[in-house]
Amino acid sequence: MEKKSYTFDEIKLKLVNYCVYQDRCHAEVEQKMREFLLIDEAREDIMLYLLRENYLNEERFTRSYIRGKFYIKHWGKTKIKMNLKQKQVPEKLINKCFDEIDEGDYEKTIRKIYEDYYSKQNGLKEYQRKSKTIKYLMSRGFEYEKINDILE
Repeated sequence: MEKKSYTFDEIKLKLVNYCVYQDRCHAEVEQKMREFLLIDEAREDIMLYLLRENYLNEERFTRSYIRGKFYIKHWGKTKIKMNLKQKQVPEKLINKCFDEIDEGDYEKTIRKIYEDYYSKQNGLKEYQRKSKTIKYLMSRGFEYEKINDILE
């Protein structure tokens, strides 16, 4: 199938709309630009324009990503950090933005997920239910030390 060719301005507008629709990280925008087969100079021009006009802001992206994954999907910090690293967000920025998660909310979420999952474990011995629930919490990205502190 033949690819439609776009002018520089059309591509620029498409990328602006891509960034306006939801916050994006640099890696996502670069991936989108690869689809348009742009030369390096055009790619740099568009990237600078997006940064200058604040359509692309890595810190804003990181903060909204952390809020969304924690408050909506109930992921732990470990899983969020891993996913942000896959999106090539610098670790320094990730650590700086974790203040988006309120410590009280974090502990409440661990407690709630623990209670919900634990109550569904039937026909198992007490220690099996507990260890299975802790493994589940860890798979959701919560830290073992934090889980233990809360459950004691």
